[in-house]
Amino acid sequence: MTLKEKVYSHYLKTINDKIQLLQYTLSDLKESGSNETKSTAGDKHETALAMLQIEQENKLTQLSDALMQKAALEKINPTISADRIMSGSLVKTNRGFFFISIALGKALIDGISVIAISPQSPLGMQLMGLSTGDVTEINNNHYVIESIS
Repeated sequence: MTLKEKVYSHYLKTINDKIQLLQYTLSDLKESGSNETKSTAGDKHETALAMLQIEQENKLTQLSDALMQKAALEKINPTISADRIMSGSLVKTNRGFFFISIALGKALIDGISVIAISPQSPLGMQLMGLSTGDVTEINNNHYVIESIS
């Protein structure tokens, strides 16, 4: 398995774990809500029920976002390489490795620090379309493209 495939697998597992946790949390909140409706404690009951509904809405929004991220990530084929940086590229620069996919932060894979960034992020937009040997600058930081996989 190539480094790029390991990076892809790591971030796919990360997003799947996040989805699973959100689904579990939503299930718990629904159970709490049904238990709360059996209570007859007046104003306290109404407040607790409202808080549960707000929390459920927040978790549903997070779940929807995570499912969209997963769909975007699943569009990437980690076995494809290109001469120019595109969505799905693993880019080695003089400042480290960047996985152009979705914004999922930093990970340590096989002892290598990789940052998953979105093509719509400021750095992602600067990198898109560049080739090995190209240089770009953002926030007074120079990025030299050393390799693309």
